[in-house]
Amino acid sequence: MHIAIILDGNRRFARKRGIPEWKGHEHGAKKVNEMIEWCNELGVKELTLYAFSMENFDRPKKEVKAIFKLFEENIKKLRKSEDFRKKDVKVRFIGRLDMFPKGIVNEMKWLMAETDGKNGLTVNFAMAYGGRQEIVDAVKKIAPNIREGKIKEKDIDEKLLNKNMYLISEPELVIRPGGERRISNFLIWQSYYSEWHFTEKLWPEFTKEDLIEAINDYKNRERRFGL
Repeated sequence: MHIAIILDGNRRFARKRGIPEWKGHEHGAKKVNEMIEWCNELGVKELTLYAFSMENFDRPKKEVKAIFKLFEENIKKLRKSEDFRKKDVKVRFIGRLDMFPKGIVNEMKWLMAETDGKNGLTVNFAMAYGGRQEIVDAVKKIAPNIREGKIKEKDIDEKLLNKNMYLISEPELVIRPGGERRISNFLIWQSYYSEWHFTEKLWPEFTKEDLIEAINDYKNRERRFGL
């Protein structure tokens, strides 16, 4: 099973508790580690986390800087964690990664290389990500092959576009904590027949029981795939 999650509600969590907003992101990062653990325990095969959108770059500079620092620290922790290595987890980062500072990009590349041969849970972190941008980037990858005559117009189809997306697999279930009822430019190509589960819980408040509830909700639905 492939589950995708929009990590929404870190700042509201902080405001609710009267703590600095960057502390809310810190709590959200801890929840990511817990979610990886739970998905491993429940036999989930793939987990895609919407960690940082293109629009997030427009937030106050101080907040963005704090988030970047948190990203780098947590990636380093994963790389050094013996416990994480034992979990057989493969990590991928998808999005316009070159928009991040070089230090973070290097940490991402190292973690991807170090976990590339793992066969357990695959975790995709969507960073500097936007669903529309993903489609545009896929078209840009295809365009040179058309100009050079390697691809003919008749060869352009959904299959070809899908091969050039950041993420090829499609999630069966997309979970959105935080009480919002919108997709926020997340996996708009891949989630066309995904089941969506919305919850009022803020991301740092999300529990293993909430995850199990979402999975059971999905299992009780009849998926018609447009029929």
